[in-house]
Amino acid sequence: MSLSKLFYGGDYNPEQWPSSIWEEDMRLFKLANINSASINIFSWAKLQPNETTYDFSELDEIVKLLKENNINMVMATSTAALPAWMTREFPDVNRVDFEGRQHRFSHRHNHCPNSPSFKRFASELVKQIAERYGKEEHLILWHVSNEYNGECYCENCERAFRKWVENKYKTIEQVNEAWNFHFWGHTLHSFEDIVVPNFLGDGVNDRQTAFAGISVDYRRFMSESLLNNFKMERDIIRSMGSNAPITTNLMGAFKGINAFEWAKEMDIISWDNYPHYIPDWAFVSFNHDLMRGVKSGKNFLIMEQSPSQQNWQPYNLLKRPGELHSQSFHAIAHGAEAINYFQLRQSIGGNEKWHGAVIGHEGHENTRVFKEVTQIGEDLKRIGDELLDATTHAKVAILFDWESYWALEYSSGPNKDIYYVDQVFKYYKELYKRNIAVDIIGYEEDLSKYKLILAPFMYMVKGDIVEKLEQFVSDGGHFVTTTMSGLVDENDNVILGGYPGAFKELLGIWVEEFDGIAPEMSNSIHWKDHRPSENEKATMVCDIIHLQNAKALAYYSEDFYADFPVFVQNQYGKGKTWYVGTVPNPEFLEQIIESILEQLTIEQFERVPSNIEIVRREKDDFSLIFIMNHSNKLIEFDWKLPGIDLLSGKSIENAISIAPYGTIILKISE
Repeated sequence: MSLSKLFYGGDYNPEQWPSSIWEEDMRLFKLANINSASINIFSWAKLQPNETTYDFSELDEIVKLLKENNINMVMATSTAALPAWMTREFPDVNRVDFEGRQHRFSHRHNHCPNSPSFKRFASELVKQIAERYGKEEHLILWHVSNEYNGECYCENCERAFRKWVENKYKTIEQVNEAWNFHFWGHTLHSFEDIVVPNFLGDGVNDRQTAFAGISVDYRRFMSESLLNNFKMERDIIRSMGSNAPITTNLMGAFKGINAFEWAKEMDIISWDNYPHYIPDWAFVSFNHDLMRGVKSGKNFLIMEQSPSQQNWQPYNLLKRPGELHSQSFHAIAHGAEAINYFQLRQSIGGNEKWHGAVIGHEGHENTRVFKEVTQIGEDLKRIGDELLDATTHAKVAILFDWESYWALEYSSGPNKDIYYVDQVFKYYKELYKRNIAVDIIGYEEDLSKYKLILAPFMYMVKGDIVEKLEQFVSDGGHFVTTTMSGLVDENDNVILGGYPGAFKELLGIWVEEFDGIAPEMSNSIHWKDHRPSENEKATMVCDIIHLQNAKALAYYSEDFYADFPVFVQNQYGKGKTWYVGTVPNPEFLEQIIESILEQLTIEQFERVPSNIEIVRREKDDFSLIFIMNHSNKLIEFDWKLPGIDLLSGKSIENAISIAPYGTIILKISE
């Protein structure tokens, strides 16, 4: 499902303000070219002051005012923050945390997803909202809850988990086998023996557990429990006859929920884009491409971004002039079809009073931020139709798997400093540096449309992914994977017969051991073709590789495994595989990727300055090439693809001159 126009707006929380200011908000919104407002995000306590009473009078006024000013509505369901009376009178709605403490009325996003009381009250509220507003002409999108996250370890969740486990494994013997519970005397004799793996059970912390099998299953269960909350609200909205698309705001590579599973249930993906205070634009791109990838390449919405500074990072820099414009069009380049801010008017108190907003505490339009927001709105109004429904045609994909993410980081060894997203991102960044289009995909995706697939730290294998990869390579595809790949099954039990387990035949190697080395340690390498390797190092994990059918391209130079292979290539059918048996330092990884790309024909814009990002998007009869300057300096360079810059209207022939944080969108006829 897609939208008929690119919309521009943000979170609007007028309940924080006296109604006398609302008309001024409307004037300023229109002045800034804002055409939508996300409302009712955290209003449950106002809408329902007690168990039996609803009061929609204030929300009715807000809806009426937006309609009168021809501003579209994103209607939230308000279920992300619990009313005080509910937490007091129905304590089962309160989450129990990892340490076993039950929360009280506080904060937000802290409900128990398996609480009968929460489900009853949330269902009744959503039914009331959907019945009242579901057929409003200005309603363009439903926003269910907000930023689903967190785990609960209460008795309701424990009982629900036992049922979930029984449905999955059928017998307690299968549970013992799957979780390897005969280890450490953990043998279970009844499903009632199962306890949740928190700090009081087998959990140690977010990254440690005595038994990864049960902890990964609890992650699956909790992601599914939260998803069931979303589906409950979605289904009620649909039953009330509303046809507007339904979403919730995801958070990029956030660990807590499996976004590939969530995407199957969402009409359209939306996510909250909050870069680091000194942005690594490659990582921002990575998250955009992941959010596009969880729904098989379909475009997405930016549900939140800050117009200037954030408030929750350790240091909260202002966005420099032009940086917000750059961030907004950067999102569109990667597939965004809406730009929304948190928030439209700045809070005067509470946790987010210093978080940026379109309308600041001064309350007028004469600010740098407001003027830049207005300029973005003007640009979107003028060229938005040409940007809508463009697509990315990538020939390179990276496999990403939330369950590998969970299991690898629960693993006790070989190196505590392994973080899944960090390792996957390193490979993405090498492609980003060359301006190569990348899809980030899950195990269920069709692989045949790609020339090259990378799967760094593909720790867990499951389903038919091994067979799919073997077929992909056999048919002429190219596959790259790394240390800590193919090692465990879906229960986090080791695949026996030698490492890398499921991938031995495909890669043509056998890994005897892996050395988990400390941060101050590394191993030098040398190349088979004697190319210089002075600064290239193997770090963190060093596999001791034996060749079977593969051939070595680079070797270790030190320690007892000096002259053992560290980077190998294998011919498999019509295609090739590569295995990187370590965590290469940046210099080594750059040479690895270069040596692979030399053997392929893939579009890249590598001969441009380092702070320039180039993204190609396709429409039926023309291409859009986004050229973005992620620096605070004017950059000039040669260019060979003539076209018209949609933003300036100027013709570009053979040279580019791009302002600090500038964006050029070249329209090139096919």
